[in-house]
Amino acid sequence: MAHTAAKKIEHNYDFDIAIIGSGPGGYEAAIRAAQLGYKVCIIEKETSLGGICLNWGCIPTKSLLKNAEVINMMKHHAAEYGISGIDNMQVDFTKVIKRSRDVAGKMAKGVSYLMKKNKITVKTGYAKLRSAHQIEITAGNDANGGKPEVITALHTILATGTRAKSVPTIPVDRKKIITSYEAMILEKLPASMTIIGAGAIGIEFAYVYNSMGTKISIVEFLPNVLPNEDEEISRTLEREYKKSGIEVLTNTKVESVVYDGENVKTTVTLPDGSKKDIVSEYVLVAIGLTGNIENLGLEQVGVATDRGFIKTDGYGHTNIEGVYAIGDVTGGMLLAHKASAEGIVCIEAIAGFEPQPLVPENIPACTYCQPSVAHIGLTEKQAKEKGFEIKVGKFPFSASGKATAAGETAGLVKLIFDAKYGELIGAHIIGHEATEMIAELGIAKKMEATAEWIHNTVHAHPTFSEAVKEAAADAYGEAINI
Repeated sequence: MAHTAAKKIEHNYDFDIAIIGSGPGGYEAAIRAAQLGYKVCIIEKETSLGGICLNWGCIPTKSLLKNAEVINMMKHHAAEYGISGIDNMQVDFTKVIKRSRDVAGKMAKGVSYLMKKNKITVKTGYAKLRSAHQIEITAGNDANGGKPEVITALHTILATGTRAKSVPTIPVDRKKIITSYEAMILEKLPASMTIIGAGAIGIEFAYVYNSMGTKISIVEFLPNVLPNEDEEISRTLEREYKKSGIEVLTNTKVESVVYDGENVKTTVTLPDGSKKDIVSEYVLVAIGLTGNIENLGLEQVGVATDRGFIKTDGYGHTNIEGVYAIGDVTGGMLLAHKASAEGIVCIEAIAGFEPQPLVPENIPACTYCQPSVAHIGLTEKQAKEKGFEIKVGKFPFSASGKATAAGETAGLVKLIFDAKYGELIGAHIIGHEATEMIAELGIAKKMEATAEWIHNTVHAHPTFSEAVKEAAADAYGEAINI
């Protein structure tokens, strides 16, 4: 935080730093570089800045999720809160989608403002490395024969993000067999939808569309929804989804997906070996992401990749001097906040400040359905596999005064401590405020806090976060309210 001046090197390049991609990793890296006095260029193939996150991912999906939360509240809890007369409540799907797009547009304009404020040069077009220090930019409207612009930079950072994976058995046509991109701009509310993949993307869209009345089936090849979460948390979410009428099929393999001109038939193999056909209006494919590494000139320059992602060290260095990569295109945890943090680390390393590389176990992961899900650090299973002797504390939101008053009693806080030292090594929350509450535990994890420290920190009453204090106390048999 105290660094305000960078180590400068005299050179004859057009820019000190050029960044390809304007998502959270790219644009935050650009701003930090400008703050340190570097001459910066950011290159984006789309007309709107902000990347997938601001335009088609993190931000507009949260708009849709808020709509879903409000709809669920009115449908299921209005009478409980003494609100009547909404029996014929209607959802204007067109307005729901428009609000989402308006939110995205506003945030993208905000990024453009930040570029101007920080005197960052913005170029629109498709970027390709000619060498470690030379970038060819072809404008989108000149892609079929226009003369490209060539710029030079001492340092080039690749922040090109990811796109949806595809497999031969699931022929995405972007009309009836769709990705998350199309799911955000459908013209009418589907009567039914099959979602293949129960990671964060699939789970969030299941919540959104189920809330608005779409019949949802989720198919997941692995044993649990949200497979990267603690198994107890995953099971809790699966129960809540089934309560809301969502069909959840885990340990289930997709054999084929076929559109017959009217509906889409998804044939799956169930855990017992039997076959089942799921017929729906749409199929949303959410089976994972792969890096945008094509047509960047990586092969020509010799930048190393591995299984669809660019290989880097903890500071964003690739194997080619002067070429760096940050964010989702490098693999690992595919999260916007990780990309942003990596961008800052990369820039400060270039500046000679010796920043600390990110520790994956200190990065929170969130899923913004309801009940929402968040975690940081090891799951109970991972901790045991690593040989830790552990103490586990839990506190259900059904015992929380604030959660009861708010009518949001589903879920729990689960904390995992190293029994030897009492240090927090994993934190897992499923509940109404999980994605906000995880920040406290992120600080605790980074500071190597113990159960005693967390338990003895006075938490305001009544709050959802009291559940954190109680879970820490429960690990040592000292919880008061359960």
